[in-house]
Amino acid sequence: MKEERIVEKEQKETLWSRNFLSISFSSFFIYVTFYILAVTLPTFVLENLGRSQKDIGLVTTVFLIAAVIFRPLTGKWLDEMSRKMIVIMSLILFTLCTISYLFIQDYTLLLVVRFIHGISFGIAATATSAVVLDVIPKERKGEGIGYFSLFMSLAMVMGPFLGLFMTSHTNFFVLFITISAFSLLSLGCSAITQIPKHVPVPSVLSKWDIKRYFEPKAIPISLAGFVLAFSYGAISTFISVYAKSMGLEQIASYFFVVFAAVILITRPFTGRLFDRKGAHILVYPGIILFVIGMVWLSQAYTAPIFLITAGVIGLGFGAILPSFQTIAIQVSPLHRQGLATGTYFVFFDLGYAVGSYVLGLIAAKTNYHTMYLIGGLFVSLAIVIYYVLHHRVENRNSQKLMSE
Repeated sequence: MKEERIVEKEQKETLWSRNFLSISFSSFFIYVTFYILAVTLPTFVLENLGRSQKDIGLVTTVFLIAAVIFRPLTGKWLDEMSRKMIVIMSLILFTLCTISYLFIQDYTLLLVVRFIHGISFGIAATATSAVVLDVIPKERKGEGIGYFSLFMSLAMVMGPFLGLFMTSHTNFFVLFITISAFSLLSLGCSAITQIPKHVPVPSVLSKWDIKRYFEPKAIPISLAGFVLAFSYGAISTFISVYAKSMGLEQIASYFFVVFAAVILITRPFTGRLFDRKGAHILVYPGIILFVIGMVWLSQAYTAPIFLITAGVIGLGFGAILPSFQTIAIQVSPLHRQGLATGTYFVFFDLGYAVGSYVLGLIAAKTNYHTMYLIGGLFVSLAIVIYYVLHHRVENRNSQKLMSE
């Protein structure tokens, strides 16, 4: 009994190791940079480059297309090459791209930089998400990935908050200097991370075999992640203009503060609950809360309701996101976890890009209230996908094992 307590204590201490913290902060600074640019580049395109509304969407689309193309390639490289080298090289390119924004005065050049930046983002984000698995104790995967995704969730909140604050109180030169500093911090954090030795496994699959670039077992839960990201895109992209349309622009940034606070408070409990009780106890309530929050947000007209919905959505999102990511890894073979991570985020990025575009069209044809209502109802599809493609399959496999 005493020995078991000692082992348990050592495992708890190992989770918050220097390597875990450094790679988590590296991921945090990557995503902070991404989300700062997501909410500020539309204004930069309109005001500094003198372009029109129709030119805004392409800036995000080009970036995400590049990321989506290189995520599955990165998954393959992570399983076949040096992970440390992939992380460092991608973050060097990522940093050079963020610095280059300081010198952009032409729309075409911006699109070129955005494409290259998307490549580096796709590689770096996938690599850090895979590397963290090497430094999390096996017995605490759910909790560890939960805390790691907390850094990403906080970046999703702090990025838009910092971006909106800087565009209101400073200028784009200061903003681009800031993201350059964040990129350098990300590179520095990864450089000091000691990644456990990984033995590359050369692929025996043909160059055109889809399994070389995607992990099929991770696709079902990744489809649920697509649905989640589809609706989340409406929050990160349009929440500021939605608040302005209701005369609540002064509190728009605080939506993300409440959202983050709820995730931060609940994450220690959700991670442990996942490891002890499994994913179902988090996923189903999480999706329901996300749907309720989005539908309620569509009917928000006052500041208190606006901020309360941020908490409800944050509670749901904080339970779903790490659960989906952990499942994608757990259902995949150990030697293909890099591919599993890449597969999951390909679908997540696609959902984010498609959702931002489609829901934006809906808002243009109707209004933002209708857009959030449709986005909220759309998330309910994740329950069907999760049950049919994961939960039911898991039950069937368990029954097979018991009968054998």
